[in-house]
Amino acid sequence: MPSLTFMNVIQSIMKQGFFACIAAALLLTSTGCETSQQILNNLPSNLPTAGGLSSAQIAAGLKEALTIGTQNSANKLSAANGFFANAALKILMPPEAQKVESTLRNVGLGSVVDKAILSMNRGAEEAAKSAAPIFVNAIKQMTITDALGILKGGNSAATNYFKDKTTAALTSAFKPAISDALKKVDATKYWSDLFTVYNKFSSTPVNTDLTAYVTEKAVAGIFQEVALEEQKIRQDPAARVTDLLKTVFGSAQAQSQTQKK
Repeated sequence: MPSLTFMNVIQSIMKQGFFACIAAALLLTSTGCETSQQILNNLPSNLPTAGGLSSAQIAAGLKEALTIGTQNSANKLSAANGFFANAALKILMPPEAQKVESTLRNVGLGSVVDKAILSMNRGAEEAAKSAAPIFVNAIKQMTITDALGILKGGNSAATNYFKDKTTAALTSAFKPAISDALKKVDATKYWSDLFTVYNKFSSTPVNTDLTAYVTEKAVAGIFQEVALEEQKIRQDPAARVTDLLKTVFGSAQAQSQTQKK
């Protein structure tokens, strides 16, 4: 059993607030599994963290915030023109294909190019409908440690967490929807036929897999939207739509401002 002196040090650190709680956790892990468990067994179950909230309450608030934020992102981008009318996210021809696009427009085939661009964005919008359940699943698997790390992390900590946990699943889910949308207007066939010929004479070949290109852009787009939602919740009190969110993020923001002084 650790000495009373050591226990007093741990409890004293815990009382200093949320960020000090992290330091205490590091001390606990350095004492070995068995000793750490003994220490934990002797600590209060509702340790003070941000604004007197427990770690479990903070994690619950963060999960609530992320669920709202990711659902907002998915709903916005899956709506009609969610990608197509968004100047920041609209999927265009890749840079290496723009010379070919210009040539097609110059010979009167601009409508074909426009139709291909529209179909790429429609595919991304359709695919975005499958994003919300994937994000929710990642949130359900989030541990208290993950949640605390996100809360005290940088402004993009949550977005980076989602990139790590959901990119593979989003890519897998998006591809079929995007492929179907592109096939409806024969965009995939035209793209493949055009650039297969183009690549034979070019020193800078274009990827003939249009579905892969659009999927990559769609996944990047939804993470960009998630990042905007994360910024709203971190910086704008009006975006904290429940009492728990207001308490968790308000307390964390106040502590952060205090530490900067």
